Amino acid sequence: MDPFKGQGGIQMLLTAEQEAQHIVNTARNLRTQRLKQAKDEAEKEAAQYRTHMEEEYQKSISETTGNSGSNVRRLDQETDAKIRTLKKSGSKVSNEVVDMLLKHVTNIKM
Repeated sequence: MDPFKGQGGIQMLLTAEQEAQHIVNTARNLRTQRLKQAKDEAEKEAAQYRTHMEEEYQKSISETTGNSGSNVRRLDQETDAKIRTLKKSGSKVSNEVVDMLLKHVTNIKM
């Protein structure tokens, strides 16, 4: 065996090992960059989603709050109308109720 050939084989192995190490380092760097990019994109999407949901929440609050004033007015009007109706019905039958009560109180049964 030629001693230079053995040296050449070792040198080839060292060179191949260095190239492999370089490829592995490059792959690690690329993976790290892709992970960072994916994290940045995920944070950006989360921020957009959070903003969208906050806008929807504020919109629903403003709709609910805006309607509460009109709901109160509507309920007040309905209540007043019902009170007027009950007063009218009560005044119509109040004379009859008084007459009926007087009749039963003054009528003596034996």
